[in-house]
Amino acid sequence: MVTAELVKNLRERTGAGMMDCKKVLMETDGDMEKAAELLRERGITKAAKKSDRIAAEGLVAAYVTDNKKVGALVEVNAETDFVSKNDEFKTFVANVAEQIANQNPKDVEELLNQKFIKDSSKTVKEVLTDKIATIGENMTIRRLARFESTGLVESYIHGDGKIGVLVALTKGDAEVAKDLCLQIAAARPEYIGKDAVPQDKVKKEMEILKAQAMNEGKPEAIAEKMVQGRIGKFYAEICLVDQQFVKNPDIKVSDLLNSKNAEIVEFVRFEKGEGIEKKEENFAEEVAKQLQ
Repeated sequence: MVTAELVKNLRERTGAGMMDCKKVLMETDGDMEKAAELLRERGITKAAKKSDRIAAEGLVAAYVTDNKKVGALVEVNAETDFVSKNDEFKTFVANVAEQIANQNPKDVEELLNQKFIKDSSKTVKEVLTDKIATIGENMTIRRLARFESTGLVESYIHGDGKIGVLVALTKGDAEVAKDLCLQIAAARPEYIGKDAVPQDKVKKEMEILKAQAMNEGKPEAIAEKMVQGRIGKFYAEICLVDQQFVKNPDIKVSDLLNSKNAEIVEFVRFEKGEGIEKKEENFAEEVAKQLQ
């Protein structure tokens, strides 16, 4: 059954018109993923990235050791934007990033059970609980990343903790590492190169591109050739080395790496609250509730 809520969610996700959303949902028996793909095939819209629906508050923080061999990135969420400006909260998040770099937890659960590096009498979880009590908002350590490299590790934080990037290079200098961080923050690549893209993702994209071409009235044979031409744009959007270099769009990132004899082995990009739906509250009603 296609409900008004389903139509609303698809419209928010894709930006397509209400009637278009309702139509494709009816055709796909309410399957959100298939409906979004159908909208793309018909050229009505591009499926919006999940990360565009940013709602949660908090901070992304990084820590890199002095020798640039180890680095960490962490996202800690809170309920309101006010908390991200709180010095006590900012210090805690910075300390957690340092803890991840030095103590190497395999995941958030292991991190929470470690002794806190700034107070060994308590675990990270216990310190987090204390912060929740003193600051007065619920907080969660959502995700973390940690890199080690024989070359160098570099980080970049944008917008006072809105976006964080961590890169590891086996070859290259600090300048190219910083350029790569800026590139990743701005252009949102998902993979380093074509070889890293899962084949099922490529296959699905080629199916969509073919459907688009055939919906334009092209014969199947021509549509197949058009797919081969258009798939390059797909790679240029999601693969770091195939992207135009943001500081010089006349070259690709691969050209930058070659000119600097640099080699990136891994990267991660966290954007505060990406993919988290935030509960909308009426501020006046919330204040009234607190006063009662």
